Amino acid sequence: MSRSDVDVVVVGGGGVGSAAAWQLARRGRSVVLLEQFAAGHTRGASHGASRIFRLSYPDRVYIDLAREARELWRELENTTGTALLTVTGGVDHGDDPQLDVLAAGLGAAGVPHSWLTPDEAAERWPGIRFDTRALFHPDSGRLHADRSVRALQSAAASAGALVRHETPVTSIEVLGDDTVLVHTDTGSYRARRVVAAVNAWANALVGALVPLPPLRVTQEQPAHFRARLPEDTWPSFGHRVGGAYGGTYGLATPGEGIKVGFHGVGPEVDPDHRDYAPEPAQLAALREYARTWVPGVDPDTFTPISCTYTTTPDADFVLDRVGPVVVATGFSGHGFKFLPALGRVLADLALDGTRPDRRFAAHPGGSPRTATGASSEAPAEPRQPVVGL
Repeated sequence: MSRSDVDVVVVGGGGVGSAAAWQLARRGRSVVLLEQFAAGHTRGASHGASRIFRLSYPDRVYIDLAREARELWRELENTTGTALLTVTGGVDHGDDPQLDVLAAGLGAAGVPHSWLTPDEAAERWPGIRFDTRALFHPDSGRLHADRSVRALQSAAASAGALVRHETPVTSIEVLGDDTVLVHTDTGSYRARRVVAAVNAWANALVGALVPLPPLRVTQEQPAHFRARLPEDTWPSFGHRVGGAYGGTYGLATPGEGIKVGFHGVGPEVDPDHRDYAPEPAQLAALREYARTWVPGVDPDTFTPISCTYTTTPDADFVLDRVGPVVVATGFSGHGFKFLPALGRVLADLALDGTRPDRRFAAHPGGSPRTATGASSEAPAEPRQPVVGL
């Protein structure tokens, strides 16, 4: 069995791992990116044609991370000659006091936003039903997911990274604070650092090396509905509703219709043993939601979508390092927009140990995360539940 020596091995060729490989390689490090499946696979959380981009968080940490990501997305577009980010504007609505918290956070961070009456919102976006005031944020839009991952890998390769698909990592062996062996069926890599950006597979690969919080892996089941109105007139949107399915989100997917989904309520799954089939009751509820709240789509003409979410109890990401092992997981539901900035954070962790906000630690404050916020021994900041991709 062969062995190669590199500075950093990145495990996981989805969006986060690809972003980390780009950021590491552009700093002049020798990098290999290992992905277990073929290019363009649909087994994880980074595939498809559309993800929401937004600055609309009540939390300054996430707003600043999204701002950084926006600049890096534009740089990536220029570097690769690929159109990735389309600004469409975004709108949140619903009878939820958390919208006031969101508006306050946007105002404190200087993010453009405005309130619209139901009639004003309906006139602007007749494809969506509004029965309460709506919060408009003009800088929101959509990212093309498949093109984004390809562009990140292309930029990484151009900067010198070796990108290898269909190369599953069988184990990671820590030999010291600055030495790790990453084993595959065809050889091993000796590196100073490994970045494990495997999301749903984090427990299996690095759970024995890093004290991860509980990770919930679910199979989410949005759908593309046929648009009755031109796709280029739609904003990204979030709707905060009560009931079993909580919040919903939506956006146009040009050529495929309007993507509408419930947020984070799919059945728990093993990522290696999924059926990819929509759960009938949830699909029926989604179609009824579209019929009631999204009059601009045909609820009877649709294509189901399947993807995984990997979430922590507090919905914050895990961006941490123990010895030579850097781990990145818990992004699903709202992580895609941040990809190039997350790559920068992971490169910092790998190369000089610079840590981001402590909420992203695997166990902030040395204690397990709780569903209310950062850790069981420190009070959590009040943060709005995240709705939408």
